[in-house]
Amino acid sequence: MLFRQRKSFWDDFKQFFSRGLGIVLPSVLTLALLWWAYGFLQTRVAEPINGAVRQGIIVTAPELFKAESLPEWFAVTDAQVAARQRTRAEQGQPELADEQVRRRIRSENFSIWWHDRWYMQAIGFVVALILVYLAGLLVGNLIGRRLIQRFERLFTTVPVIKQVYPSVKQVVEFLIGGEEKVLPSSRVVLVQYPRHGIWSIGLMTGETMKSIEAVAGEECVTIFIPSSPTPFTGYTITVPKKDVLELNISLDDALRFCVSGGVLVPPQEVIGRSGEQQLEVPKIEAPEAQDEHPNQGAA
Repeated sequence: MLFRQRKSFWDDFKQFFSRGLGIVLPSVLTLALLWWAYGFLQTRVAEPINGAVRQGIIVTAPELFKAESLPEWFAVTDAQVAARQRTRAEQGQPELADEQVRRRIRSENFSIWWHDRWYMQAIGFVVALILVYLAGLLVGNLIGRRLIQRFERLFTTVPVIKQVYPSVKQVVEFLIGGEEKVLPSSRVVLVQYPRHGIWSIGLMTGETMKSIEAVAGEECVTIFIPSSPTPFTGYTITVPKKDVLELNISLDDALRFCVSGGVLVPPQEVIGRSGEQQLEVPKIEAPEAQDEHPNQGAA
């Protein structure tokens, strides 16, 4: 008679711990990423906007309220100013005018009042959403597009920034899309990587460098191979255009497939090789050159 070998406590612990980790870890990582994103937006976006709003309220408060109905945080007594001046002198700080000290104390009082009310923190987020919406509305008309183009031409003349801004802009357009997308609609492709016989899902990002095509001796495209479970990192490869298979799946489905390690398999349909289907490779246009002076070259 055959007896099944009884598992030890350690074997059971590893099995159930791995199972529990697989259940808990995705939720914990998702919450951690959301908490990090919230902290970043709160510190880098909402709080600077809230600070500007507070300063605007402090400046306009005398115009908005009557002298007898000014908020409590607005009132700063002469005794408070004198105490602050003494503290600054004891700490060796430079002397300031009484009115400057009064404004600083008033700003600190208002900041304390503001942070004691959690719902006031949402003002920064609301203002940020409105500003982003207005920026999108501005770009939607001809005048707005002209202004943005002029701003970008000016922005790309600044040393260091001109090397970073175009790449960052392309990555942002790649992630969120828009009216003028960097990638074509069929941008999820299949290539043999890292060796022949192993197929990997990639994202076609555009044409490759002419020097690479000169060495390869044929038309090539650039493919980004996302890694699992973090698809924002990966490898950039260059392959012949004829060796690329186009997949009829969305970018979201492809990213879910990579994040889940192949567990979430979307419905897909192979259209064909890019060489046979004449897959259009996106051309990234350079910023418009500045208008030449009308009298340039005149005799």
